[in-house]
Amino acid sequence: MASMSIESRAPLGRLAVSAISLEVFLAVGAIGGGAALMVGPQGEILPLPVSALAGTPFGTYLVPGLILFTVLGVGPLCAAALAWRRHPMAPWLALGVGLALVIWIAVQIALIGYSSAPPLQAVYLALGFFIAVVGIGWLRQVGWIAGG
Repeated sequence: MASMSIESRAPLGRLAVSAISLEVFLAVGAIGGGAALMVGPQGEILPLPVSALAGTPFGTYLVPGLILFTVLGVGPLCAAALAWRRHPMAPWLALGVGLALVIWIAVQIALIGYSSAPPLQAVYLALGFFIAVVGIGWLRQVGWIAGG
């Protein structure tokens, strides 16, 4: 039998549900933010000065918006869908999404500096860390990594 009905599947565990919820939350914000940056690459939609990109390889927000949209928007959405479908790689993808977000924010802070108004960098850094921790816990739970 190639497909199972939802009723015949085992319920999603707490860590899977957490990963799905956090990945969808991230995806919604990243898709919206990335789209706004691509449509308004000079800061026309999001009030971001292009001068903040001085010292970076970017002259506008088009490429950062594309990266945000795809890597941190579509990527986590696909990871959440695979978790929902109980794909065995879903715990690894949750870890990868969390690490990708932590790296994105760390590079952003290194290139353009930290901004606490609003504290989005801190919030998303914490979100990335939390998604990675959920991924590690899930990997331990399914026996893919040792429980230390």
